[in-house]
Amino acid sequence: MAKITHFRELRVWQGAMELVEAIYRSSAGFPKAEMYGLTSQVRRAAVSVPSNIAEGHSRESTKDYLRHVAIAQASLAEIETQIEIACRLGYLEGTRLAVLLEQSASLGRQLYALRNALARRL
Repeated sequence: MAKITHFRELRVWQGAMELVEAIYRSSAGFPKAEMYGLTSQVRRAAVSVPSNIAEGHSRESTKDYLRHVAIAQASLAEIETQIEIACRLGYLEGTRLAVLLEQSASLGRQLYALRNALARRL
């Protein structure tokens, strides 16, 4: 198995980038009044996921990497909560919510696997 040398090679990072795109597209239709509220919050949380994966991968220690993966997982939980709120407020259709939640769940499983692999290194 080839050693991954750059975070861009990580499937989990690639999946996180796809989620960012989906969140930006989905939140584009939120009301203008939410521009500095829910829209901004869910987008920041989405950007946080691949950013923390990248930063953690670039760190010198496994412990630091593990901490950043944990932060990415927390940001993913924020996203799930925020898109649920958006759906309850009528900003997001239920079918779109389901797609985003499945994408998030898949990414969550990848992050969990990465976290476990890193924890075994310690």
